[in-house]
Amino acid sequence: MKSLNAFISGAVALVFSLPLLAADTLTPEPQQWQPIQEVAIQGDIPELRGMPQQAQFPDALPPVNQGYLDTLAPASWWADLLSYSFFGMIVLLALFVAINGKAKLSQGFSGKKVDRWSGMDVLVHWVGAIACLLLIITGLIMVAGRFWLEPNMGASHWTGFIGTSVALHDLMAFPFILGWAVMVVKWAGKQLPEACDIGWLKVVGGYLNFGPFKGKHPDAGFANAGEKLWFWCFALFGALMVGSGLVLMFPSLVATKDGANLALILHLVSAFVLGAFTVVHIYMATVISEGGMECMLSGKCDENWAKQHHNLWYKSLSKGK
Repeated sequence: MKSLNAFISGAVALVFSLPLLAADTLTPEPQQWQPIQEVAIQGDIPELRGMPQQAQFPDALPPVNQGYLDTLAPASWWADLLSYSFFGMIVLLALFVAINGKAKLSQGFSGKKVDRWSGMDVLVHWVGAIACLLLIITGLIMVAGRFWLEPNMGASHWTGFIGTSVALHDLMAFPFILGWAVMVVKWAGKQLPEACDIGWLKVVGGYLNFGPFKGKHPDAGFANAGEKLWFWCFALFGALMVGSGLVLMFPSLVATKDGANLALILHLVSAFVLGAFTVVHIYMATVISEGGMECMLSGKCDENWAKQHHNLWYKSLSKGK
C-alpha cells in the first residue's frame, strides 16, 4: 500500500512539473527595448504600437579608449594645473613688476593722440574679453571648486553655487565665440610676421630695465612680436576651445564617447594655455606698459607711446598725412 501511495505521489508531481520543464526550453520573448512602430495621431501625442516579430538584444556599447580615460582620471591633477598656472602667473608677474618696474615712456606723455583702434574694434575686444574672464573664473570653479571650495561650503550652498557657475559658463560661451571669430578675421592681417620681430624678441621688447636690455626700444610695426604671439595663441587655442566647448555643450555632435572625452582633454589643455597667456596680456596692457591701456578704452594712444613701442607703424602714419 505504501508503494502505491508513493507511486501516485510521484506521478502527480511529474504531471505538475511538466510546464516548468517546458518553460526552460521556450524561446525568448520580445522585450520593450526593441524597435517598435511610432504612430502619430493628429491632435494627440504619438503612440508606440506593436512588437517586433523576433526577439533581439540591444547592441553592445563600443569600447572606450582607455588612454583618454587615463588622461582624465586624475581630476585633482587637472585642478591643480589650471589653478597654479593661472594664479601662479599672477604672482610671478607681480614679482616681475616689483623687481623690474614698469616700462615707462622715455619722453613722457605728449598729450597728442593718435587713432589706433576703431570703435568697433574696441567694442568687439571687450565683448570677447569680459566673456573670456568669466569663462576662466567659472571654469576654474567647475574644475577645481570641488577640491578647493566645496569642503568649506555646505552641501546646499555648493549645489547652488556650482549650478550657477555652470549656467554662466555656458551662457558666456556665445559672446566669447562671437568676439573670438570677429577679432581673428578682422585683425589677422595686422599680425603677420615681419623682419623686425626677431630684433624685438632679442631685447624682449625693451621691457627689461636692467643690464644690456635697459633703454632699448626695438622696431615694431602695428603689432610687435609679443602681441603677435598672443594673437596667434588666442586664434589657435581659441579655436580648440570653441570647437571642444560646443561638443561638451552638445554631445550629439560626436558619435562616440571617445569623441566627447577627446573634446574634454582639448578643452582643458586650451584652458591651461589661454588662462596663463590671458594673465600676461592683462598685465602688459594695464601695469607693465605705461599708456597701453588707453588704446582699448578710447581707441587712441599717446603719440610718444606710438613712437616708442610701434615706431614703424607711426612712421607709416606720418608718411600718409
